Amino acid sequence: MIARHVHVVALLLVALLLCQGAMARTLDVGAGRTYRLPSEAIAVARAGDVVRIAPGLYYDCAVIGVGNLTIEGTGPGVVFTDKTCQGKALLVIDSSRVTLRNLEFRRARVMDGNGAGVRAEGGDLTIENCRFIDNEDGLLSARNPAAHIRIVNSTFDGNGRCGAACAHGVYVDTIALLHIEGSHFLNTHAGHHIKSRALRTELIGNDIQDGPNGDSSFLVDIPNGGSLLLENNRMEKGPHSSNPSIAVMIGEEGVDRPTDELMVVGNVFINDQARSTEFIHNVTATPVQLKGNRFVGQVRPLVGDGGIVSR
Repeated sequence: MIARHVHVVALLLVALLLCQGAMARTLDVGAGRTYRLPSEAIAVARAGDVVRIAPGLYYDCAVIGVGNLTIEGTGPGVVFTDKTCQGKALLVIDSSRVTLRNLEFRRARVMDGNGAGVRAEGGDLTIENCRFIDNEDGLLSARNPAAHIRIVNSTFDGNGRCGAACAHGVYVDTIALLHIEGSHFLNTHAGHHIKSRALRTELIGNDIQDGPNGDSSFLVDIPNGGSLLLENNRMEKGPHSSNPSIAVMIGEEGVDRPTDELMVVGNVFINDQARSTEFIHNVTATPVQLKGNRFVGQVRPLVGDGGIVSR
């Protein structure tokens, strides 16, 4: 009798999942389509839906309150620009399991100087093949110790500023994981290319560079500790850096979370300044392990606890 009951429940669950899949919709956005603006489609979207946006320049913003949602461009040149929601961002995400794909975010400005292309205030977020151009913050996240943010094959160009407070290319508050892979950071202004308070930060196979005109502070800032994997990145500190002394800073605001691993492996770091700079400055008591990194220019590989295992 119990086995029969379990079988019936399992069949009901399968039927429910199939029903939910059948109800998922594709919401088309653009000239001559069902919805003229992305915000119109997002406002009626349900869990499981896909919002597909045709190429175009959209002076539009949206607040995403539904989870398990995909928002994607159907081709290059799908651009959100200038208009922000809630005084925060072009897209404000208040839900979890959202995927953004093939989108561009430009020129976010707000009164407090912290305008973001995307403001992540919910749970898990995936960003694939997106561009963040000339915003105050590229991506800015709120505190959520359970959230995972994954950024892949994306570009952050010309973001950052410092006024009453500093804005950055990517800035995440306390989340479980920040994973950035195969992405490009360049020409960041005043702030850091990447600032992460995540419990674990993984930066793999990225290009993080000031270039000839960028005046960023740190290339990477891990201000409160937390585990770090910095692997196979190409990194460059340019001649106009606003903080010429250090490329990667760990723990300068006080370590208040487990810092189990600080692994720096297979990176190329180029110092294009006329003076020496530090690649890693570690304020934590956790030793940094440097393996197989290559340095060009005047570079001190490590200041603080740790050791150069191999070069």
